[in-house]
Amino acid sequence: MPPVEPTAITALIKGQEAEVLAFLGRRPTHTVMLAGLVRDNGLVSPLNRGSFYGYRSTTGDLEGVMIVGEIIMFEARTEQSLEAFARHAQAYPDAYVIVGEHKKIARFWNYYEGTGQEPRLFCRELLFQLRRPIEVSEPVTDLRLANVDDLAHVVRVHAQMALEESGIDPLKFDPEGFRQRCLRRIEQGRVWVWIDNDRLIFKADVVSETPDVVYLEGVYTDPDERGKGVGTRCLSQLSRDLLSRTKSVCLLAHDQNRAAHKMYRKSHFRLRGLYDTIFLRKAVGHAM
Repeated sequence: MPPVEPTAITALIKGQEAEVLAFLGRRPTHTVMLAGLVRDNGLVSPLNRGSFYGYRSTTGDLEGVMIVGEIIMFEARTEQSLEAFARHAQAYPDAYVIVGEHKKIARFWNYYEGTGQEPRLFCRELLFQLRRPIEVSEPVTDLRLANVDDLAHVVRVHAQMALEESGIDPLKFDPEGFRQRCLRRIEQGRVWVWIDNDRLIFKADVVSETPDVVYLEGVYTDPDERGKGVGTRCLSQLSRDLLSRTKSVCLLAHDQNRAAHKMYRKSHFRLRGLYDTIFLRKAVGHAM
């Protein structure tokens, strides 16, 4: 089959948010990160760190939505839209990571590789999801939303987690940008912490939120408290509270992180799918 014509791809602009969210809402769990960006920032914003594009059928209906810039994510319902997105993304030299469902990323990469950025690291991740709240036997009374005074704790731990995941220290390559992104998330009321005697015991970030799904990342338990049920108690309590305003909570975990898998299952999360993250070689100075 010859390459698809790129004319089917158009930039998505302000005023098209409702159409895009309706399209993404057909598969809310797998599109929560894209939908969260649109809900938080709109389709056109420097805060998205990329540009949104749509792929339309001959009748003008959306068949795919992609953001491409520093990060590449997409929801492609047809092979034509997936191929078109991959070839379009080849023109973005600042891209540093591609994230998506395992089967779709494999096909995307077949079209992308060769003239796109070179891969630096492939990571397989498991998608866990919780749909119904559970009772918390031992409430954590000190689990709360982070405030500006907690920024140093949040930055330190989140940077360490980014380094462990990607091999890049954001405090070395983009310290001010990274701190500003952490601060903004705190100011949005998206970071939950338990701090005791100036020690961060537990942290979790709400990255994206829709009426159907809340997506968490940066779930952390102090190494000295691991294996004691602390993370399970905190995550269960946080998830119960979040499920009072959404239908499910989901998160990703590296496929080799057995301790995290155990904690999520103890918190009644269930495995829902496989994801791949490809870190690209070019823009190694960026970080999530």
